[in-house]
Amino acid sequence: MRAFTIQASRVVENPLTSLDALTLPSDGFLWLACTRTEFAQSLVALQNALQRLCRLQLVDLHVSDLLNQHLPSRFDYTSQYDLLVFRRLADVASDAEEPGQAPLPTTKRSGPPVLRHIDTRAVGFVVFDQVLLTVHPENCDFRDSYAQRLLAAGSNQANPPGLVPDSRSAGARGVPSSPADLMLRIVNHMVDGFLALRRELSHQLDHWQTELLNPKTRFSNWRTLLDARQALHQLDEICDDQRGAIEDWIEALKAWPDSEKPSGQHDRDMLHVRSRDVLEHIERVVHHVRQLEQNAETAVQIHFNAQSHRTNEIMRTLTVLTAVFLPLNLIAGIFGMNFEYIPLLHRSNGFWLAMDAMGLTAAGLVMFFWRKRYLERSAR
Repeated sequence: MRAFTIQASRVVENPLTSLDALTLPSDGFLWLACTRTEFAQSLVALQNALQRLCRLQLVDLHVSDLLNQHLPSRFDYTSQYDLLVFRRLADVASDAEEPGQAPLPTTKRSGPPVLRHIDTRAVGFVVFDQVLLTVHPENCDFRDSYAQRLLAAGSNQANPPGLVPDSRSAGARGVPSSPADLMLRIVNHMVDGFLALRRELSHQLDHWQTELLNPKTRFSNWRTLLDARQALHQLDEICDDQRGAIEDWIEALKAWPDSEKPSGQHDRDMLHVRSRDVLEHIERVVHHVRQLEQNAETAVQIHFNAQSHRTNEIMRTLTVLTAVFLPLNLIAGIFGMNFEYIPLLHRSNGFWLAMDAMGLTAAGLVMFFWRKRYLERSAR
């Protein structure tokens, strides 16, 4: 578990030996970041610390939500704190399964590695007035990387001695001004990962579309394309849950009491701006994912239409050839009858007369089909 004290433009990590040593800053807030296993193991001590710091404890149902790694993105609230569960992209190299929990349902997807990236982990946020509690998956590099960025932002924005920082400008310089502000920044950083994945999926689907529409190649990656469509559908459902959770958060934010201080009202306005920005990013991901689904479906339909058109052209060619040789077979069949007296049969030039007749018939039919444009090739 890691604990940070955030005051105006200063971010300091507390050497956490015991939760009893935590104290609230006078003009800032605390960020407590723990893994799901640490949260389960130190639940009693953490509840006692929250009782001492915030005069309240977590509800049992919310504790169950924070411990549930399968929970979709959702928002809930009480009169004292807000709860947000947000699913982020999993880091395959670092995210591990929590001990004591059922394994996550995973699907072995074939094809490029980009399809295996569409796997998510739940991150829980509990927003108090002066405390932000986050519950992350095991071995979470995301938490550590964002904490490093936050510490760097705090060190870069340190004020000279004797200068009182302005809380309104502190948030603009990159240091969160409240637990809700920090939560929105972390969530926005998670959504950026979906935006990056969106670009990778676009490149992969563009490659498949080129193969599908190339008449000189035979597309055989149908299993991979089916997995891609399922992955896009799964990503669409994840983003829908995220959008619903953020919309519920925005509605709850509107019900917050107005602050009497101008700086407090400014911070609340900034929360609305950041919330709408996060929602807009999620909307972009949803729009692009649905567009990719439509593009993939359209490419498949065009591929089958092109194959059907090619088959029709082949059948037309074979039909023309059959129509040309059918009268020739008739003439050959007539002269192959076992009658004693057949015209031209005993003449010296009978063979050549029959061949001339067959050649003229074939040439006439070819000319007829050419005039009817049955022998033209379609432009590619």
